Amino acid sequence: MEIETTAVLGGLAPEALALLDGATGLFSGRAWWEVVLAHGLPADAKPCFVTLRAGDAVVALVPMLRQGGRLAGLTTPYTCDYAPLFAAGAEQASRVAAMAAFARFCRGSGVTRLDALPAEWDGLPDLRAGARRAWLWPLRFDHFGNWHEDVSGLGWAAYLRERPGALRETIRRRLRRAEAVPGARFALLAQPAEMDRAAEAFESVYRRSWKEPEPYPAFNVALMRAMAAAGALRFGLWSIGDVPVAVQMWVVMHRRAIVLKLAHDEAYKAHSPGTVLTALMLRHLLDHEDVAEIDFGRGDDGYKQDWARQRRQRIGVLLVAPWRLRGALALLRHFGGRVAGLLRASARRLAPTGR
Repeated sequence: MEIETTAVLGGLAPEALALLDGATGLFSGRAWWEVVLAHGLPADAKPCFVTLRAGDAVVALVPMLRQGGRLAGLTTPYTCDYAPLFAAGAEQASRVAAMAAFARFCRGSGVTRLDALPAEWDGLPDLRAGARRAWLWPLRFDHFGNWHEDVSGLGWAAYLRERPGALRETIRRRLRRAEAVPGARFALLAQPAEMDRAAEAFESVYRRSWKEPEPYPAFNVALMRAMAAAGALRFGLWSIGDVPVAVQMWVVMHRRAIVLKLAHDEAYKAHSPGTVLTALMLRHLLDHEDVAEIDFGRGDDGYKQDWARQRRQRIGVLLVAPWRLRGALALLRHFGGRVAGLLRASARRLAPTGR
């Protein structure tokens, strides 16, 4: 198995670029990586795209990041799922061999962190087997939750009927109140020519919201423009008069609608702008687009469970070289934490109960 590395997309072999162009998810396609490379990297970090090749055939591509002497998966605070890409039709033996070569490539780092991996990713057994073949310990950890729901065949009315009664009534009441607000209006911006307006509204609302400053300030607007150019952006804007009050950035791709950013102006909290705009966006997506899944991105924020009832786990894997100091310390932390957790659980079970 041969390894090729490059820091730029243009340095990838045509077969490796084809893996990006054939990717079915937002977070593994070429447009995503172009925005990440331009606007989503730490100042002291360099990308490293690792291509695994068997003869003339590309078997796998793994986007990575070098930072100091460390190596990690090329994920960002905006990444909702990440995984190495395998060539279609690659046999399991080739996939394991590719992951073994990749793991050997990672050994010098001592510990290599891959995160935002779907727990259900079918390449996980291949990664683990390859790591063990390279004498690395693959240690799994939970990273974040992702709330989503299958909405195949559902329009807005049917979707509402499946919400809890209290939430249904809240949505209806707040939408009625929003419709009565003088000057209130909803706009859906999706075309490249509308992106200056969308960018201005997004930045204006974000500055006046409860949100912390962005770690990469140019990332979101750059992604909006890239997704609009690809025909995938659905940018929701709720305004009162000339004032943008709430914004949401959704991307619709391969029948999956995922919300990546949302914010509202706290000065207008009495109008429930977040709830209003979420309802307006979902009504549009369910009634006018062929959406099979709605996805609320990273994290277990309480409001997400009102709109989506299914949760899937995103995990991480540490590829640990136990003979290196960083690797040995990682093993101690990992297993020490497990032992401490077991001891605490045992103490709680054995503690006398008060009356």
